[in-house]
Amino acid sequence: MKYLYYFCIGLIALILIFLAYTKWASPQKESDTVRIWQTQTDEQANVTVAVTPVDLSPQVKEWKFDIVMNTHSVELGQNMAESTVLMDDSGKEYKPLRWEGAAPGGHHREVVLSFSRLTSAPKSIELKITGIADTIRTFTWQLEDK
Repeated sequence: MKYLYYFCIGLIALILIFLAYTKWASPQKESDTVRIWQTQTDEQANVTVAVTPVDLSPQVKEWKFDIVMNTHSVELGQNMAESTVLMDDSGKEYKPLRWEGAAPGGHHREVVLSFSRLTSAPKSIELKITGIADTIRTFTWQLEDK
């Protein structure tokens, strides 16, 4: 009975040491957290376009945007790399490096546009898409917390 008491005390001590070690041994740094970016939607000329930044952190090499387009009346035949620009808060425009996803055509498309990370550290960015049903669509995100 005496050994069982010491065994239980030792087991509890080991559990507490393990819990303390896992909590403080590798604390999560603020820079390790991934920011969730808000999806923005534009509905013009019978076409819905939704854009979601994938990762706009300064640690990544490329900034990517997920773009979903839906319609039932317009052909979605745009070359997204030619009809999209990224602008920083000073108005400088950046062309995409590439796009991946559904080929031009059809009524439902999803593509991912990749841009080089902006090294100028802008406070905000704007993604501008032209040529979808003869409209200009703009999507803006603040990069700095207010």
